[in-house]
Amino acid sequence: MIRRPVVAGQFYPESASELRAMIEGMVKEEKVKEEAIGLVLPHAGYIYSGPVAGAVISRIRFKDSFIIMGPNHTGAGKPLSIMTEGSWKTPLGEVEIDSELAKKILAISKHLEEDDRAHLYEHSIEVQLPFLQYFKPDFKLVPIVLGHPSGAIYKEVGGEIAEAVKALGREREVVIIASSDMSHYEPQASAQKKDTKAIGAILKLDEDELLKRVFELNITMCGYAPATSLIVAARELGATEAELVKYQTSGDVTGDYSAVVGYAGIIIKGIKGGGE
Repeated sequence: MIRRPVVAGQFYPESASELRAMIEGMVKEEKVKEEAIGLVLPHAGYIYSGPVAGAVISRIRFKDSFIIMGPNHTGAGKPLSIMTEGSWKTPLGEVEIDSELAKKILAISKHLEEDDRAHLYEHSIEVQLPFLQYFKPDFKLVPIVLGHPSGAIYKEVGGEIAEAVKALGREREVVIIASSDMSHYEPQASAQKKDTKAIGAILKLDEDELLKRVFELNITMCGYAPATSLIVAARELGATEAELVKYQTSGDVTGDYSAVVGYAGIIIKGIKGGGE
């Protein structure tokens, strides 16, 4: 199937030329490129979170495939859903699903199920694609939507993803993305305080601490599940450090700091991380 865009014209321009021009203003192509194992990227409307996503994506060396995990905002479909065939369409063209990698993950996983319903109207993966297409039109995608089972299962999914990537070995270079916004609709000071705690756990590559802080501090980070799976997978694939590239809130755009949403852009690297 072709998964068609559902937030084009809302979260980002529907016109290919306008979309490309908008992204161009949010990236810095001259940035030195780094080896990345994983990324945390926001998924709001581009005017709010685009500068954060652009700052991160400008710095990475692109690879063959991107595994993108997003939360399930709609509640549709299976709780833990993966698509293994087809393509995703945006105004910048179609992105083919990496069927070999996706089927390998599905075969290994005890939790993920083949399902497209969870993906049809879920925006958290879709909004990442035009930024990636801007730099590399021919990359492939593995889309995964994570609902709300438990922290233990998110950790197991992360391990399963790492196992599948390792099984394909040098045949496949992969970057794993956790799509997540941070605190939702809180005063700026409160959002920043809570987000700093969640970001700190991610930077330590400590999935248990992230889960603990999210629940104990009531951090409304919609993609804590993808972030948890990402940390486990990235560490098993050799991650040794993480860097916060950019953080801002919707208030920094609108000037209204009474009820903001936070956006963080993070790169997770291995021992060979750095410029090339």
